[in-house]
Amino acid sequence: MADADTKTVEALIVALPESAGSAIYGLVDVFASTGTLWRELVGDEPGRRLIRPKIVSISRNPFQCGNGIPVSPELTIHEKSNADIIVVPELWLAPDDDLKHRYLELKEWLRQRYRAGNTIYSACSGAVLLAASGLLKGKVATSHWGYADLFRRSFPDVRFVPEPNIVFADDSGRIVTAGGATSWHDLAIHIISRHCSPGEALHIAKVYLLQWHGDGQLPFASLVRRQPHADSIVRQAEDWLRKHFREPHAVATVVAECGIAERSLKRRFTAATGSTVIGYVQNLRVEEAKRLLETAETSSDDIAAAVGYENPAFFRKLFKRRTGLTAGQYRRMFHPISDAGHAHGGTAMQVSTILQPMMPSKHPVQSLLME
Repeated sequence: MADADTKTVEALIVALPESAGSAIYGLVDVFASTGTLWRELVGDEPGRRLIRPKIVSISRNPFQCGNGIPVSPELTIHEKSNADIIVVPELWLAPDDDLKHRYLELKEWLRQRYRAGNTIYSACSGAVLLAASGLLKGKVATSHWGYADLFRRSFPDVRFVPEPNIVFADDSGRIVTAGGATSWHDLAIHIISRHCSPGEALHIAKVYLLQWHGDGQLPFASLVRRQPHADSIVRQAEDWLRKHFREPHAVATVVAECGIAERSLKRRFTAATGSTVIGYVQNLRVEEAKRLLETAETSSDDIAAAVGYENPAFFRKLFKRRTGLTAGQYRRMFHPISDAGHAHGGTAMQVSTILQPMMPSKHPVQSLLME
């Protein structure tokens, strides 16, 4: 636990009609339990709350956020607060909604809080609001992988990196962005470790069964996304490649199918989609390989051949580069999910086998928590 003299940290959690209620109230629950819940569960001496969360919004009027979840703000951006940190959780935003023309007062408030010395955090698409406020200009940031194209188009002055789960915007560490959806778990662990203690972060991770996503977002990201554009030739190429990506000479053949010069197609394809033609083919093949790993027991070498690669070694390197995992690691991560709806049995013998003592292993967040 943190030292007894450690002050209670006040954390303002920004809530808007677009906010994800699970992220708002998940952060409230986790922060409010810091310093107390672990000690209660293990029968230790009573502790004290180390973080005091408050929901802040544009007004105190109750409203409903994403999926109709009710929110009653405790504070407005116009009221004085001695908060140490600001957290902007996930927002339900369309992939092209850059928030540039909304929440002008809120964006100015965020800039003021940053100038006043607050540390500002975002989870998932909360980073879009920070980018729209200008706080990420010239800095590095992450968000949900699904917003990579939005950042590329709307915020070219932000160096967007979709791979990590946590990113420091610069060396000062006063702006921190976290990756997609439940990456607020990682953000909560980081905030507790940084502002309370690594030990308390471990306690909270164990109480709430929070796992540190050390592999980042790459294993979860879809490598192929249909981009909005008006180039009919490029759309023709995309449609053809989606059906024929397994063919050995897919790039040369799609050029012939489109009936224009290879150089022109490649240039137009990159301009419209942000990807090279060969990169698009590789992504289609890796996505198909991921599907096979998730749903079948096919060997890695057979999968390589099935998606269009005669050289299994090249496929393995490409797969690792695109997903951050080996094919075996990817299967171990996702195959149980696709298999979760099947009956696995719950007999006493099977449960007993599951509960057999195992060798202790290092806690997944222990070496990753940041002070």
